[in-house]
Amino acid sequence: MTAAPTTSGPFAFRLEAEDGLARAGLWHLPHGDVVTPCFMPVGTHGTVRALSPADLASIGTRIVLGNTYHLHLRPGEDVVAGLGGLHAFMGWPGPILTDSGGFQVFSLEGLRTVSEEGVRFRSHVDGSERFLSPERAVEIQWALGADVAMAFDHVIPGQSARHEAEDALARTGRWLERCRDRHTELARTSDLAPRAQTLLPILQGGTFPDLRREALRAILDAGDWRGLAIGGLSVGEPKAQMQAVLEDLAAVLPAGLPRYLMGVGFPEDVVAATALGMDLADCVAPTRMGRNGTAFTDDGAVNIRNARFRADRAPLDAGCDCETCRTFSRGYLRHLFAAGELLGLRLLSLHNVRYLIRLVARAREAVLAGTFAAWSREWLARYTHRELS
Repeated sequence: MTAAPTTSGPFAFRLEAEDGLARAGLWHLPHGDVVTPCFMPVGTHGTVRALSPADLASIGTRIVLGNTYHLHLRPGEDVVAGLGGLHAFMGWPGPILTDSGGFQVFSLEGLRTVSEEGVRFRSHVDGSERFLSPERAVEIQWALGADVAMAFDHVIPGQSARHEAEDALARTGRWLERCRDRHTELARTSDLAPRAQTLLPILQGGTFPDLRREALRAILDAGDWRGLAIGGLSVGEPKAQMQAVLEDLAAVLPAGLPRYLMGVGFPEDVVAATALGMDLADCVAPTRMGRNGTAFTDDGAVNIRNARFRADRAPLDAGCDCETCRTFSRGYLRHLFAAGELLGLRLLSLHNVRYLIRLVARAREAVLAGTFAAWSREWLARYTHRELS
């Protein structure tokens, strides 16, 4: 169990321990410290769906993610800035990371046109024509006032051909330089209240390890970064390919920078990513699954709508300390979903986010103790032994 060199100054990251490729660290951000490994709940519209800031604090949330694309469309970054920035707007005092909007824009198949300057698209809200460039993505995030802003990248589907990955990789590199330059300029000249914000690059390259390594070299040559995101995975490629990419990258990623794997949030994927050296992950999965009546447990997924839970007195997850599991029976939770009561959506969403936060905390404890490999094997064997329905 060893610790690697530490970055210094604002946004410093201290790597506290390693166990195999798995890591435990501490990332200092302007609105608080983030212990890693860490799961970040997604607050798409400035709210983690169905959960209040008090809910998030009660279950140990360290950092939340906001969505640049959606907040730009509604209510607009100027409104958010005028109301004190995203922290004040959504009532969340802790750290916030905003994505660049790249994934959402590139998901608008048939509604967007890509050029070297940026992406022209039609809003899914009102059909209005919009344009998002690297500079605009940075400007929007600066106005939102997040602790961590993401560079604008060109996202492609997971099964894309090599020539498509090469094209997107090259464009992402050129756009990164423009993001860097605009972020530096804003930090020097903006008339908004002083912003303590860092910009992170996104490493693309599809499922091709050599392209990923090429992207990493270009990123490290382009600036002095305070973290690194791995994008373009968990977008349709087989899980084995994602894990092969991460395993290859683990050998060359700088040890002193926090590593953020974008868009991963099912329990087995979070544990696998931690095992391959990732420090942070985010996904809408826990709240989306919760709203659909599915709960994460150590024994697999529970579909609370199942009729066999109708008179079940047991808690949803006996090993969980969240409000849902401490207070209500499975029978009551099934009743809420059968009756269409909104409380059910909140309670399962709360549990699922808490489950992932507890899961990464247990992974961290195992790394610090030097027992991660054994712990992760035991957890996975139990989790995949049976799927509860």
